[in-house]
Parts: sequence; structure tokens; C-alpha cells
Amino acid sequence: PLDNEEETAAGKCTQICLGQLLSISDLECSLCIRMFFEPVTTPCGHTFCKECLERCLDHRPNCPLCKQSLREYLKAGSYSPTVLLQDIMLATFPAQVAERRELHQAEMAELSNLTKNIPIFVCTMSFPGIACPLHVFEPRYRLMIRRCQETGTRRFGMCIYENGKSFADYGCMLEIRQIELLADGRSLVDTIGRRRFRVLRRGHRDGYNTADIEYLEDKKVAGEELQELQCLHESTYRLAQRFCEHGDLASRHILMQHGPLPEKEEDIQASADGPTWCWWLISILPLDPSYQLNLFSTTSLRARLTQLQRILTALLQQPP
Repeated sequence: PLDNEEETAAGKCTQICLGQLLSISDLECSLCIRMFFEPVTTPCGHTFCKECLERCLDHRPNCPLCKQSLREYLKAGSYSPTVLLQDIMLATFPAQVAERRELHQAEMAELSNLTKNIPIFVCTMSFPGIACPLHVFEPRYRLMIRRCQETGTRRFGMCIYENGKSFADYGCMLEIRQIELLADGRSLVDTIGRRRFRVLRRGHRDGYNTADIEYLEDKKVAGEELQELQCLHESTYRLAQRFCEHGDLASRHILMQHGPLPEKEEDIQASADGPTWCWWLISILPLDPSYQLNLFSTTSLRARLTQLQRILTALLQQPP
């Protein structure tokens, strides 16, 4: 067996020998023209950074170099790193490997910020505490969802489209709970609404929209005002219960899809977004998205409950 000194000498010799045979350009990804990061090799024998290959496969299931079909490879859904190549890179160019890793970490840190340049999915109204299932098939959104997973934030903003603006001024942060990857790279993403936000600035990154945001918070009230608010909350909740019991076949179908009316919360001001049952109701009522957005953006629980009471009273007066 080699003693420590001999082992170090052998390591140095390997580094010198490999260093004479290889140059940095031999270890460059042909897609990003940077040193490989997490290199993966396709069945047709071509090597790319894992992230670069994934981005190509978002668009078409073929090798970016030789165009051979990678459908089966994509279907397997897991890309194992090319261990030998990683070892060679580490043995030959340790400083450059460390530099490349730092660059990747800096990019990830930038993508992890949850108020600056947050990714925006432009699609549907979503609400705090309410599930929002998504079918993701567009390349830009495949990339966006993957990044939310890789950074560990598992969050992105959801806004509806608005004419002349690309997306509305208000939206909801969604948190990814589960992802079901389909064989062709599409995915079914189960998300739940977290906090409401207002858009301060709009931007773009790699084909999808981004925004700088600030979170919304309901105004807190106290004393007599709070007592009045609690009475309003009680009476509106009773109306919501009546509406759920009174409904016709169509609304029963809605209840089957969305589950029952959520329970009342002890402290109606505990959450920055107010009671979840209000959002559940707003999500199932037959309301125009622009009206939903109006209710969504108000930071007064009283105003929201008053509007809901008006709508429910009108709906309950219609024959079932």
C-alpha cells in the first residue's frame, strides 16, 4: 500500500499528465460555451451541462448535436452525472471547477429572491390557501418550474393577463406541493396559494415574465371596530353556509371539485390575507375575473365581507 507522501505524489503526477493532455476548451459545454457543470452524457454519446440539456429538451426531444431522438431518455426523467468526467475535471482543473460552482451558486441565489425578479406564471386567478392545479407544457414555464425546484424556494407568482400590461398589477404567490412529470416532459403541478402581492416593476428572464413585488396585508382593526367586523364575519359565514346548502346541481358539482366550505378561523385577523374561507368562496362564485381581482386587491377585510354579503344575498334570492 502507498504511504501518504507516495499517494500525494501519484495524485500530482496524474494532474500533470492529464493537464498536458487536456485544455479547458476540451471541457466546455457546446451549448453554454462554459466549463461543464453537472455534466450528463446522452445515449448517443454527447455531453452537456445537465441544465443546458434540460433546456434543449424543453423544446424538442432530440440531441442538440446529432438530432437523434431522446424520447426514451426524456421519459426516464433522470439524468445521471458522468462521474468519470467530473473526476477528471476535478483532478485537472480544481480552481476552475470551484469557480464554475461559485458562478452557479450565485445564479441560484439570484433566482431565490422572493421579492426581486420573481418568476410570474401568467394564467389564472389564484387565492391564498386555495389549491391551484396546473398543466405545464410551454418550454418557458417548464424552465421556470424547474428553477423553482432547484433553488429550493418552490414558489412563483401567478397573475392573470391584463390588456396592455402583459399581466395584472396584483397576484398570488404559489407554492409547489407536488409535481407529476409526464413522459414527454410536460408536468402536472399541484400548487397552493400563499401570499398576495402587488407588482412594482415588470421584467423578463429567459422567455418568461418576472416582477419586483411587495406583499399585501389586511389592515388590522381593534376595539369597537373589531366587534363590528366579527359580527359581519359571522353573518357572512352563515350566508355562505346557506349558499352551499341551497345550491343547484351545478354548484353541487363545484363543491365536489373544490371540497367543502372551509371552517371558520378563531382569529379573523391572524393572517395577512384574512380568513381562507373568503378566498374559497371568491374562487367558486360565478364572478368576472376583473371583479375577483378587485376583491383580491382590497386590504380591508370589512370591504371584502360586505361585497361577499351582497353577492350571496343576490344569489340566495334566485330560485335553486
